[in-house]
Amino acid sequence: MEETSREAVATAVQRVAGMLQRSDQLDKVEQYRRREARKKASVEARLKAAIQSQLDGVRTGLTQLHSALLDVKDIQSSLADVSNDWRQSINTIENLKDVKDAVVQHSQLASAVENLKNIFSVPEIVAETQQLIEQAELLQAHRKLMELECSRDDLMYEQYRMDSKNTSDMNLISIYFEDVQGLSDELAKQLWMVLQRSMVTVRRDPTMLVSVVRIIEREEKIDRRMVDRKKQSGFIPPGRPKRWKDRMFQVLEGTVSTRIEGTQAVTKEADKMWLVRLLEITRKYVLDDLIVVKNLMVQCFPPHYNTFNRFFGLYHNAVSTRVKELAAEDLEANEIVSLLTWVLNTYKSVEMMGHPELMSECDINLLEPLLPQDVVDDLLSKYVQTFTSNITGWLRKALETDKKDWQKETEPEADQDGYYQTTLPAIVFQMFEQNLQVAAQIDGDFKEQVLKLCLKQMNSFLIRYREEAVVYKEDHLRDRQLPQCYVQYMIAIINNCQTFKESINSLKRKYSQSSEPTDSDAAIERTLNEVAKEGCQFLLDEVFLDLEHHLNELLTRKWLTGSHAVDTICVTVEDYFNDFNKIKKPFNQEMTSEALRRVVVEYIKAVMQKRITFKNADERREGAERMIKEADQFKFLFRKLAGEDTDRLCGAIAAIAEVFKLTDPTLLFLEVTTLVSKYPDIREEHIQALLAVRGDASREMRQMIIGTLSENKVSYSGVTQPIFKDITVPTITMTTMTTMTSMATAKLLK
Repeated sequence: MEETSREAVATAVQRVAGMLQRSDQLDKVEQYRRREARKKASVEARLKAAIQSQLDGVRTGLTQLHSALLDVKDIQSSLADVSNDWRQSINTIENLKDVKDAVVQHSQLASAVENLKNIFSVPEIVAETQQLIEQAELLQAHRKLMELECSRDDLMYEQYRMDSKNTSDMNLISIYFEDVQGLSDELAKQLWMVLQRSMVTVRRDPTMLVSVVRIIEREEKIDRRMVDRKKQSGFIPPGRPKRWKDRMFQVLEGTVSTRIEGTQAVTKEADKMWLVRLLEITRKYVLDDLIVVKNLMVQCFPPHYNTFNRFFGLYHNAVSTRVKELAAEDLEANEIVSLLTWVLNTYKSVEMMGHPELMSECDINLLEPLLPQDVVDDLLSKYVQTFTSNITGWLRKALETDKKDWQKETEPEADQDGYYQTTLPAIVFQMFEQNLQVAAQIDGDFKEQVLKLCLKQMNSFLIRYREEAVVYKEDHLRDRQLPQCYVQYMIAIINNCQTFKESINSLKRKYSQSSEPTDSDAAIERTLNEVAKEGCQFLLDEVFLDLEHHLNELLTRKWLTGSHAVDTICVTVEDYFNDFNKIKKPFNQEMTSEALRRVVVEYIKAVMQKRITFKNADERREGAERMIKEADQFKFLFRKLAGEDTDRLCGAIAAIAEVFKLTDPTLLFLEVTTLVSKYPDIREEHIQALLAVRGDASREMRQMIIGTLSENKVSYSGVTQPIFKDITVPTITMTTMTTMTSMATAKLLK
């Protein structure tokens, strides 16, 4: 206490010191004193109020504790009285046991009396109920049945309460009411029968279906009541719970499954279109039934049944089960396509589950797939295998048919532009088109897969096509009289290559999302070009077989004295090219260019073969002029046929003629140099052959010309088409060379 006083004094001193730090503050001492006095009075007043409040609370608490003590004493006294009364009433309770038994017996007797009328009339009620069931008066029959069951169940319950272990009395009651269970079963059969025909019943007599649902709902309530009583007493009547509601849904599920399974009108053996018919009937049945459910059947069931969605699920599951069974069968390729198209496209389309009348009631996007993805993949794989096998056979048959046409004595058909063609491209791409259309119905990715497969098979087919064209040519060479229309059908084979190209591009534009070229595209393009090129080569071989005799006359003594070999060559070529006009571009242009090149090459070969050696300047001049004239004939002919520049090829003949025409041997080197500069692919042996044919070049001159050209050899860039590259010069023996040199020397000496 003293320490507290000292702390208070010290605090006060410190506070006063703070107030009186300046001299002018001494005048306010009285003011400070009054302010501090007021603060002290205020604090003391609050302190007194707080202490008074605490004292009042303590006083109230003491009063309540005193009251509680009095209440506890009263309770103790009352408990003592109750304990005494309870001890005194034990004997009285034991004396009331007989009364309790009498009450239970009275209750049983009252129940028996109440059901006595029903008990005696059980046979009569059973007969009435049976008659009502037969007359399809199901509601009345059920009412009677409930009366019978209620009487039986009440008697059994009372017997159970009285003596649960007395099975003999229970059996006696069961035997007496044994017909009741039979009536229940019979009524259930009628209910299930109505439910099995619910789609027909709801159209003709919806009240019948409503009655069935009401009966089932009643039974559900009784089931719930009996189950609750069992929890309390342990007793439940025989046959309970019936669970007719669960049974109803089972019957409806079985009805839906039976309806879906019964859609197969014909067998696979009787009709090739059996699956298409089955799927269409299934689609129609499902759609019609669900519309009936939405418009009629929903009104016959309580809202909490969620009737439409339940039937929607039942039909979906039934269709899924049926489709899985179909997928497990040994289906052909077209049947696989029909099934997958129906499953993946038709099922959820507006033609079936996505119908506008059904969309408002359900979300088709929530439906599980009809077929698992692995089953779909297996079917697609099976289809691809079957399709590959089938298309290989189709292409083989198509080619065999086309080969038979090649042997015909009549010309092939021509298209609207007059170009020869066969039916092979149309047949092949009609097959491809049909299968791609079918694949497109299934899936976009599968369509791409089938297109790639078609192109792959196409490449293999074109290789066989090329081989058969070669065989066709070889058979013709054995007997050039057969077949009579060999040239026309070979033209058709060439034209088919262009048609194949156009058809392939058309298929890719129509059925492929990718524009990038593939390995198959390159292989097909290469094979088609090879077939067309070889076909053109075969036709030119045919031409040059006819020209062979006339080509052999070139640059011979007979030719020099006035042969008509070149005239005949030109007429023959022009005649052939009247047929070759039926070849499509660009092959006709390439063929004309190749024909010109071969004519020029054969002509130059005749020069290089040294069939003639000019004896004097007159022969050289005459031969040169004839060569220039014939070069102009070739130039005129092929310009007429192709409309292209023929100067360079035909100019080679004229350039050689200029070498022969030169009269001054000293200028021979310059003329040869000019020839070599124009045609850099010319070789030394070609120059030697030309000089040998000229007949007046000495050995020294030939060596000088060859040596100088070798030193100043012009490099061949390969930009222009070579002429002399493929022309070989026959080898000359030393004896022949010596003889020719001696003859040339003798001429020079003269």
